[in-house]
Formats: sequence, C-alpha cells, structure tokens
Amino acid sequence: MRWWIAALLFASTTINYIDRQTLSVLAPYLKRDFAWSNSDFAMIVIAFRAAYTIFQLLSGRMLDRLGTRRGLSLAVAWYSVVAMATSAAAGLKSFAFFRFLLGAGEAANWPGATKAVSEWFPESERGMAVAIFDSGSAVGGAIAPVMVVWLYQTFGSWRPAFVITGLLGLAWLVVWRMTYRSPETAAQTEVPGPAETWGSLLRHKETWGIVLGKALTDPVWFFITDWFAIYLVSKGFQIENTLLGFWVPFLAADLGNFAGGGLSSYLIRRGWPVLRARKAVVLLGGIGMTLLVPAIAVSSFPVLIALFAISTFSYAAWSTMGLTFPADLYPNRTVATVSGMSGAAAGIGTITSTLIIGKVTDRYSFEPILIGASLLPVIATVLVFVLIRPSRVSAE
Repeated sequence: MRWWIAALLFASTTINYIDRQTLSVLAPYLKRDFAWSNSDFAMIVIAFRAAYTIFQLLSGRMLDRLGTRRGLSLAVAWYSVVAMATSAAAGLKSFAFFRFLLGAGEAANWPGATKAVSEWFPESERGMAVAIFDSGSAVGGAIAPVMVVWLYQTFGSWRPAFVITGLLGLAWLVVWRMTYRSPETAAQTEVPGPAETWGSLLRHKETWGIVLGKALTDPVWFFITDWFAIYLVSKGFQIENTLLGFWVPFLAADLGNFAGGGLSSYLIRRGWPVLRARKAVVLLGGIGMTLLVPAIAVSSFPVLIALFAISTFSYAAWSTMGLTFPADLYPNRTVATVSGMSGAAAGIGTITSTLIIGKVTDRYSFEPILIGASLLPVIATVLVFVLIRPSRVSAE
C-alpha cells in the first residue's frame, strides 16, 4: 500500500508541474503576443513565487493540523480550478493574478508529500519514496513542452492549454479521495503533545541547515524550469526545433531523483548512518551543479544540453536529500511544518533570483546567471555539512 501511496504522490507532483510549466513553455509566444520584456515576464513568475513562498509556510502548518488526505485534497482542487481559469487572462496583470492564485494552491504539494512519506515509510526507504514523488517534477517538466506546444499548435491558441492541463488535477483528486488513508501505525509512532512553533523550530541549527540549503539550491532548478525556453531562444535556437533538447534536462532530473534516493538507501542498508548516507549524496550533487559554468563558452546544442542535464541530475539528487531531512530529523507532527519552512525559504531565494535574472538578462546576458547558479549550491552543501548533525531533533 505504501508504494501505491508513493505512486499517487508522484502523479500529484507530475500534474503540479505540468500546470505550472504551461506558462513557461508558452512564454515565447506570450511575450510576442503581449510585447512583454524579460522583466515583464519575471514579474509574472514572481507573482507565482510570492504566493508559493507565503503559502508553503502556511500550508505546512495546515497539513500538520488537517492531515495529509484533507490538506492535499483542498490544495489540488484549488490549483486545478485556477489553472483552468488562467485561460481567461487578458494581459500582464491578469496573468500575474492567476499565477499568484496558482502558487497559493501548489505550495502544499511538497510539505504534504513529505508528511505522507514520514507516515508510511521507514528511514531506509524514505530516500527512494521521496525520489519517486519528487521525480514527478522532472516528469511533469518533460511532458509539458511536448503536450503544451502540441495543444497550442492544434488549437491555434494558448487558452485551451490551460484548461486541458487543469483538468488533470481534478481527475487525480477523485482517485486520491477514494484511496488515501493514514496508516494504522501512525498513531503509534506519533509523539503526543503540541506541535512546535516556527520560532522554537528555528532554534535548532538543523532547521537552518534544511532551510538555507533549499533557499540556495532551488533557484537553480527554477532558473531552468522558468527560463530555459527563453535561454535557448537567446542562444539562437527555435523552440519548435529544440523540443527534444528541452526535454533532456528534465529526464536527467528524473534520473537524479532515483540516483540520489537509491544511493542513500543502498548506503543505509550497507550499515552507513542515515545522515552520513544523505550527506554523501549532497556532496556529489553540489559538485555536479557547478557544471553550468562551462555552458557559458559552449555553442554546440548537444554539449549545452548535456551540461544542463548533468546539473539538473545533480540538483535532483541533492533535492531528494533536502526533502528527506525533515522526516529523518523531526517528529511526524512537525514534518510538514519544517518542510513548509524550507519551501518558503526556497521561495524567497527564487523570487530574489528571478528579479536578478530579469534585470541582468535584459541589460547584459545569461552568463552571470550561469556563474551564480553554479556557486550557490556549493555554499548550500557546506551549510548542510556544518549545521545538520546526526541527532534527531526532539520536541520541546
């Protein structure tokens, strides 16, 4: 049953990413139709990220109070309807409005999925379970370009793409409501007592390791998911002719999720302490993400795609460990809260980086962005090693 739960969480994440990537894939067409600059597009992206940041913090708390089944049901119903409503957007302000609402709903996915994993899976299997649901982001990112461009070309308009992708979440919701239940063992493993406050959780250095790690690595992923189509066009490639290449980094990220989760689980079964196994994957992932720097000097499309693919593979392996840390370190009643806090920090980092990307690319180029995207994960990796120690955080 727990692997069926993991499959449902994977499907939720896949649909979540298809909905959010619809705009990114359509960005070159929308920029042309509405005469947007990169800075204009950045503001739409920031509207999503602002809501995502705020509601990651709130949704984590909500999920710990309402439970996984009810919390995710409400979130998926909300963002699916909003995704469909985006088809009515008429300009910059209305797009920003709908993206803000979309971000508010989508924020609950990762805290909810992390909480479900903590309820259903033992430590030796959590890395793989997180890899399964988190890989949905890469699968959704890979499906979206092909699906959305096909819908755009088939209907001759961008509006139907939002409606059809939004319907996927409503179909998932029916299956989720019919099948998900909390495991019977959850009541036995839960430590009684009130959940810790945000302030008390921030007194643990481990919380800061998780929060800062996500804040510094997620901007790398969202740079690629939000800007990759525009980046390829800036390099002289046409989006219609680069769909296969656009797809490869997302496939690589999917493989990276399983590589990271699988390697950490393998090391734990070999007798490694849990956090030592997680940190080994973090170290390898941090090194791999530095390969965005050589992309500056590359003009060959296959080599360029390969460098981005290695980076997304490495990010996904790193991210799988970052998502697993709350379940490893905290009692179940605060797992979603800590996960939401790290997601909120990631949102702040991503909003900041999106503002910088829009300004820098309008005025200069993508080269400084690639350098920054290679250096931030190194800092994040160092912080994880310094702040996260092999001791479970106890409730206060």
